[in-house]
Amino acid sequence: RPPAPRAERPAAARRPRPLWPRLLPVLVLLAALTRLPSFLRPLWNPDEGFLATQARMLADGGVLYDTVVDRKPPLVPWLYQGAFALFGDASLWPVKAAAVAAVVATAALLASLARRRWGERAAWAAGVLFVLASVGLNPEDAQAANFEVFMLPFTAAAFWCADRRRWTAAGLAVAGAFLVKQTGGAVLLPVLFLLWRSVPSGDPRRAALLRLGAGCVLPVAAVAAACGWSRFLFWTVTGSGTYASFTGSELHVLGRGLGNTAIAAAGSAGLLVPLAAALRRRPPGRRQVLTADLWTWLAASAVAVVSGFHFFGHYYLQLLPPLALLGAGALHLLGGRWALRSALCAALSCALFLGWSTVAGSGELDHARKVADAARRHAGPQEKVLLWGMHPEGYWLADRPPASRYLTAGLLTNFSGGRDGHRVGQRYGVEGGWRTFHAELSEDPPKVIVDDSRGKPYAPSRMPTLRYLLAAHYERVERVDGAVVYVLRPEHGESRGTGEREERGGGGAAGAR
Repeated sequence: RPPAPRAERPAAARRPRPLWPRLLPVLVLLAALTRLPSFLRPLWNPDEGFLATQARMLADGGVLYDTVVDRKPPLVPWLYQGAFALFGDASLWPVKAAAVAAVVATAALLASLARRRWGERAAWAAGVLFVLASVGLNPEDAQAANFEVFMLPFTAAAFWCADRRRWTAAGLAVAGAFLVKQTGGAVLLPVLFLLWRSVPSGDPRRAALLRLGAGCVLPVAAVAAACGWSRFLFWTVTGSGTYASFTGSELHVLGRGLGNTAIAAAGSAGLLVPLAAALRRRPPGRRQVLTADLWTWLAASAVAVVSGFHFFGHYYLQLLPPLALLGAGALHLLGGRWALRSALCAALSCALFLGWSTVAGSGELDHARKVADAARRHAGPQEKVLLWGMHPEGYWLADRPPASRYLTAGLLTNFSGGRDGHRVGQRYGVEGGWRTFHAELSEDPPKVIVDDSRGKPYAPSRMPTLRYLLAAHYERVERVDGAVVYVLRPEHGESRGTGEREERGGGGAAGAR
């Protein structure tokens, strides 16, 4: 007999297909495709060059916040150092691959949050739209393996853990975000809001606060102790007062802020359009979906972007996780037709920015290569060089050791952030920096000094210490693409001192003591 036909199971009894085997490969593929341009160049911006040079210095025995300094926490320099130790320091492809993984991790956490609140369609919307929007910036900001891209998984993880009342894990994630970049700690505000809203007052709330506080404080304290408390505090908190001020550069700062805000809005159009529609139409349930915790997260992130008054394009990446959730919630309210519109808008925006990344000029990279070639011509592999400018990638490209722990002129002159001439000079540099800088160059003078100021307000003619050093001990040998190359005079080649000796101090005020 033929077998009896199998009875069809009712639709309600069918088991739903698992989400992650379908969604996760899509997120990985999209992240790889959207960040493919990052692999087409050795590096995209000076931040990558700074981190690569730091990693080499650390591998050669340098000490973070002493003989290797920056105003950032240590996790990303350590990440670069670890990648170089495993894969070599001739290429940045390992950290670029790590950036792809960071985008995927952030998208997956956002998708999980959206699914928990509004279902699978919202999970797809949050994850996919975040990945597409993550490259919606100037290419040098969107494609670089910089601090913000590695900060986002920690901020998303902090909110994810707080949403599930896992307060110790939430605190650890907040600490991780801070140790990538100081502004990552802003996610603590929405985490506290979730704790206050979801935990009853009294002993349960006090216990939750204690667990959250322990998770936040203990990792930061351990890293600070490992790096040296005073040095860590100086370079990550107290030593950036002049850097965070925009006095005298108001119009310059305002122009950059407006320009990069417009670019970021265009790149996030797939999220902003449905959110604006939901706010304008006020569909039923709007307050229950677009909740106060998400707005708190967005507001805290906006304050983090504004802090310091620099408005670099990559700062705006911090806005994307809360925007992705708000956009997914808006699509949940608006219905199916809006999902298609949002997807098309996001895809078009992403395509335009990827096209921009493909055709973007490489003028600054080409200039850094020419300067690096000049340094390599006049200095041997073990001879130190000083690149007086804002392109620390020249050290990495030249494969020559830096003569100073200060890898850019900005640390010594406050030009960092593109100041237009006001509050730029020796007296505006990091506290104790010029004393340390003079001691470094006196005890072990570099074979080559390249003046790469090219008319900027930090030119050696405006810096008495450097102007004297060049006049007394160096001779000009060539000009390369606007940069002036100086070589140590032969009579000083065997000398270990140039000028008056000073006690060698650590970087900044903490080391100078």
